[in-house]
Amino acid sequence: MRKAERLFQIIQILRRSSRPVTSAQLADELEVARRTVYRDIAHLIGQRVPIEGEAGFGYVLDPRYDMPPLMLTAEEIEAVLLGVQMVAKLGDVAITNAARDVIAKIASTIPNDLLPFIAEPAVGVKPDEVVNSLTLDTRPIRRAIREGRKIEVEYRAANGEVSRRILWPVLLGYEDAHSLLIAWCESKQAFRHFRTERILSLHVLEETIGVSRSKLRQQWLRWRETELARLRSGP
Repeated sequence: MRKAERLFQIIQILRRSSRPVTSAQLADELEVARRTVYRDIAHLIGQRVPIEGEAGFGYVLDPRYDMPPLMLTAEEIEAVLLGVQMVAKLGDVAITNAARDVIAKIASTIPNDLLPFIAEPAVGVKPDEVVNSLTLDTRPIRRAIREGRKIEVEYRAANGEVSRRILWPVLLGYEDAHSLLIAWCESKQAFRHFRTERILSLHVLEETIGVSRSKLRQQWLRWRETELARLRSGP
């Protein structure tokens, strides 16, 4: 690993940690000697990177520190590319296009010596067929989740019965063969999972759900834990 990449990685390690990181931990992740870490830390501090701490205690990075977000390593670029390949297999056109836009933005800003990692990545997923069951435009659902708005859907159940429901969307989840809208259903007064290919129509309402997005998610997580415990305990 080149020194420039190593210095950048030290900042990344400190940035993602909520507690002091020791020189031993840094050396282990970077696969270098501890004396190299000491020299690198001294160099960063000399460049006015706000790192505090000392040997034996650990180092922390001032959370207010900012640096260009697209100073990426080869591993980070390949991680993004792998994610794009996996997203493409979901069959959600809007999400796939957004992921490809991310790659285009990265390619337009990174140094030329990193471009080969985009053109010929060292990672890849099995080239299975793309899922074609995601016929619903998921953009309104994701917008409703971000804005905390209710949605009204016309939904066809597995038995063919069609109903209208007012939902409080929590999360749009993806599986190999389909996607699921996880939401609080006003008519059932409970959390439910809705197959998106069974949603016949969808309208985002002006009315908000009345609770914060984080609180609704926490309520769903508690409900999910209860359901999982019930299933594990058996009939």
